[in-house]
Amino acid sequence: MLHLLSLLLPCLFPSWRFFQEVEASPRVEWRISTNDASAWAELHPRPAHLSVWHMFGRLFWNPDCARTLYMVSLAERMAIQPSAHSLHALRAQVCDDLRKTHRLTSHTQLQFRIVWVSRINGAVQRVPDDVSDPFALQPK
Repeated sequence: MLHLLSLLLPCLFPSWRFFQEVEASPRVEWRISTNDASAWAELHPRPAHLSVWHMFGRLFWNPDCARTLYMVSLAERMAIQPSAHSLHALRAQVCDDLRKTHRLTSHTQLQFRIVWVSRINGAVQRVPDDVSDPFALQPK
């Protein structure tokens, strides 16, 4: 019985020590196309604070996190091997998300960029990598 429990416990409570090193993670930022370099905003900002109730609820239902993970995978794909399909999918997601959260017209020119976020000696560093050409907000 003890042997069975020793096999089952790692499945229920995994150890995260299998990561040798945590690499930089891509984030997607957006802006209305301007020359202002400080106008960038994160597309899916992480909440500053979550209550215990919200953390527990997010274990079972968290579509926002799933959408964020999809954006991260699109950004990684664009960084590793850019393609027209990945660019189109990323643009479509940016437009869809901004249409839900902001009042933008179809004539609005947008840009997005991929920013690599890493923690070095306790400090968060953000390194911009790829900036898109301006594009119009796509219709639904």
